Amino acid sequence: MKKIALHWQILIGIVGGILVGLLCIQFTGGKEFVIDWIKPFGTIFINLLKLIAIPLIIVSLIKGVSDLKDTTQLSGLGLRTFGMYILTTIIAVTIGLGLVNLIQPGSFISEDTRQEMLRSFGGEVQEKVDEAAEVQQTRGPLQPLIDIVPENIFDSMSVNSNMLQIIFFSLLVGVAMISLPFGEIKAFKKVLDAGNAIVLKIVDLMMLFAPYGVFALIATLIAEAPSFDVFKALGMYAFTVVLGLLLLVYGVYSLFVYFFGKMNPFRFFKAILPAQLLGFSTSSSAATLPVTMECAEENLHIRKDVLSFVLPIGATINMDGTCLYQGVAAVFIAQVMGHDLTTAQQLSIIVTATLASIGAAAVPGAGILMLVIVLESIGISPAGIALIFAVDRPLDMLRTATNISGDSMVALLMDRSSRDSAEP
Repeated sequence: MKKIALHWQILIGIVGGILVGLLCIQFTGGKEFVIDWIKPFGTIFINLLKLIAIPLIIVSLIKGVSDLKDTTQLSGLGLRTFGMYILTTIIAVTIGLGLVNLIQPGSFISEDTRQEMLRSFGGEVQEKVDEAAEVQQTRGPLQPLIDIVPENIFDSMSVNSNMLQIIFFSLLVGVAMISLPFGEIKAFKKVLDAGNAIVLKIVDLMMLFAPYGVFALIATLIAEAPSFDVFKALGMYAFTVVLGLLLLVYGVYSLFVYFFGKMNPFRFFKAILPAQLLGFSTSSSAATLPVTMECAEENLHIRKDVLSFVLPIGATINMDGTCLYQGVAAVFIAQVMGHDLTTAQQLSIIVTATLASIGAAAVPGAGILMLVIVLESIGISPAGIALIFAVDRPLDMLRTATNISGDSMVALLMDRSSRDSAEP
């Protein structure tokens, strides 16, 4: 029998997880059963993906840079990639601000619901606020620049949140390699090629477990979800975010893919569907990176040297979905609390969300910490995050899938532009 494609296997896992989660919460003790006996398999799957993320970035990025002909080619690709990521981020947060001002979701929430959510999630939010405040107090204006350069690369490799430091080191090694005569690096290139093949094979083995891991993650999400009344009260806010994400992915990205990537958008989205589904399930761009790279190479036929450079960087600095959510969430919280934001404050959201997205950890929940920074920049109390905490997890899943789509789109555009420039 013909093997079922990966994206269908993952989709079956998602549907199965929803059904099992809904079934379990109907029975006494069902939630505890999911947490004790199903949730651990989802955690194991996420740990497996995180396990290979750093080795994959190091090997693929060094190999991708060293495969370039010279530093001029690297600087050209780097500037185009970074510029494209910043452009799409600004477009994303602008769409979010436009929709939230048009729909006004803050006017749909009742006072009773507001107080209920503040009581339910206030303590958990305060922990996030305190964590972000502690970090911000010790940071100078150039601290983000300092954070890029590691003092000990082995220490940086011990934590997945230090992606920018790992990328910096990998770029440094790659630049050094293309600056040396080939004879001096030939042996190390062979080691890199072998390491890359080994890492990709590990990814293939991990993907055998993907449908089961996704099943466990979705079943757990359903079992741990708050009451339906809270979701109903936040429906308009969630609708605004989802509508913005759909417009960004299937509107803006489709236009870029068609006009600049010279590809049918339907073919593009079909090619990256496994990565989108896995990103939706894990809520982590970094954890999904192995599958994103596999889809880019095998389904989109993007050159290895391009995707090895563009995608690892995108997983760290390109947070289009998260930035769109920042804009919607910040204005929504302001609306609920009775604050009428000025044009200058909303422009501040665009700038702050864009800058905060660069270097944000590509892990679940990073958007909440970013939102604290955005709210502080416009003078809104971060305690208002409690109002949206109930639906943050499912929206986090959607914006991660958006982030991954944006990474893949930019990789396609960079591949197309490099091919066009190489043609006589």
